[in-house]
Amino acid sequence: MKCPNCGSKDIGKIGSHQFYCWGCFIELTVNGEKMSVYQVEEDGTLSSLDDLFCGEEAVPEFPQIQATS
Repeated sequence: MKCPNCGSKDIGKIGSHQFYCWGCFIELTVNGEKMSVYQVEEDGTLSSLDDLFCGEEAVPEFPQIQATS
C-alpha cells in the first residue's frame, strides 16, 4: 500500500478504517469505496484534503482496504 500523497509505503493503521502516513503525516479514512484524506495540524485537529484527492482516483491505490460494516 502506498500513500496517495507522497508514495511512501510507511503507512500505519490507527483505527478500524483509519490509516496514517509517516512519510507526509496525513491521515486516511476508508469507508466503503470512499477514501478521505486529512492533514493533521499541530494542535491535533484534522483539515480535509479531499478537494486535492479525487476519491475515484485514490481507491485503486488501496484495493485491499475495503471497509466492511
